[in-house]
Amino acid sequence: MSHCVPFRLFVVAGFALITACAQQPGKPLAARQAEAIEANRKAELRFRGGDFDGAVRQYREALRIAQSIEDAEGIAANAINLSVAYQRLGKHAEARASLVPVLDHSRLSFSPARLAQAALRRAVLDFDERRHADAAEWLEKATIWCGQQGCALSSAIHNVRGLLALEAGRTDAAAASARAALDASRGSADRVEAANAMRLLGNVAIRAGDAAAAFAPLGEALAIDRELALPRKIYLDLVGLGRASALGGERAAARAFYERALAVSEADRDAPGAAEVRDLIRALGSKP
Repeated sequence: MSHCVPFRLFVVAGFALITACAQQPGKPLAARQAEAIEANRKAELRFRGGDFDGAVRQYREALRIAQSIEDAEGIAANAINLSVAYQRLGKHAEARASLVPVLDHSRLSFSPARLAQAALRRAVLDFDERRHADAAEWLEKATIWCGQQGCALSSAIHNVRGLLALEAGRTDAAAASARAALDASRGSADRVEAANAMRLLGNVAIRAGDAAAAFAPLGEALAIDRELALPRKIYLDLVGLGRASALGGERAAARAFYERALAVSEADRDAPGAAEVRDLIRALGSKP
């Protein structure tokens, strides 16, 4: 049976959480800074435990405290993390609004690296909502800010550029971006983005109709993501492997991958992901 569910690529909502503040050795923290760090720590624990509502509350508190003392680094980090948490709740408008304190930066001075992080986050949000022209604009801003001093986001920027190319049907450009992301990730030892690049290469092969070529990169992405214990990425890898199996006519294997993805998404409290994979299972039809 043909795969009739629309092909969607998700940009990870589990964008790496950013440490808001770091205490310098031997330097005492002001009380308000200590409160912000504690709120950030609680938020991260809730996020990693799947309590995204709780994470939102704690990141908002950490952001409020950072704003009260004009801590630019804390404002940027908590605004970006808050955006990630809102996206996991499917609240895209709130996720975009969370970035305003950084991207509307007329009152405070943020470093190019923080501006690049926020712009990339906005590009991810716009891509996920299929606002591809807006995503491309923010990606270009992230590229410019990243390039001012060089930053650790090069591989992530290449991966998002590849996703945009793939959505536009430019598979060669998407593959080239994925390979550039792989090269950049090796230079920075960024295994998360290396896995993202491998997943992108697998999805490029699927889009090109070459199921056989998709399995190796998707399998490599899955191995990395399982080692790093990243549920959302594991889900995406399994969905990709299911799509490749379905494309190759292996319906039983596709169903097995999709059922694994469903179990992961349910355990991760990812309701939208679970709904999508149920659609994929239904698209396979009755068991052979």
